Amino acid sequence: MGNLGFPEIMVILLVVLLVFGAKRLPEVGSSIGKGIREFKRSLSDTQDAIMRSDDQSQQLPPRKFDANQPAPPPATREPKRLSQ
Repeated sequence: MGNLGFPEIMVILLVVLLVFGAKRLPEVGSSIGKGIREFKRSLSDTQDAIMRSDDQSQQLPPRKFDANQPAPPPATREPKRLSQ
């Protein structure tokens, strides 16, 4: 797939203008911008949370496992069923 040139971008913009109309185009642009900002914010929040958890795990002492404790019972719950 090659690079998009000026004529190709103009054709894409024309098709978008015809599909959404001139009145809805600013709404579509702002919603796309909000979506991109929210996606970037969630990525940075996730990265910060991972970095914080790495820092905290290095500060905590290692866990000791007790062999005398019984194992938790296996999950025997049935899955939720949709109404019929």
